[in-house]
Amino acid sequence: MANKIVWFEVVGKDADTLKGFFGELFGWKYEEAKAVNYGMTSAALTGIGGGVGASPAGAGWATFYVGVDDIEAALAKAKRLGAKELLPVTRMPDATFAVFADPEGHPVGLLENKR
Repeated sequence: MANKIVWFEVVGKDADTLKGFFGELFGWKYEEAKAVNYGMTSAALTGIGGGVGASPAGAGWATFYVGVDDIEAALAKAKRLGAKELLPVTRMPDATFAVFADPEGHPVGLLENKR
């Protein structure tokens, strides 16, 4: 079975402006993760769940996240195929994720499937 897109994300320097922009443009409502200035949408509202907020790595991006069973292996495979790691594997209470740039520089996220 192919891995599915499970999350989208738009992050940048001014999380409040981005959340306001997409909220006004598309009618999105957010559940706030205030500790990291990040608003999350529900799949029922936006098609797949997603987040808009502050970038942890400085420059922002808009990307999608693909669900994988083994995030370490998936990131290593991406790097073997020519990707550059943008955000290392990050473990949080509710999610484990990483971001890489594909061979042309487009950011792509990985989100470990819950076991």
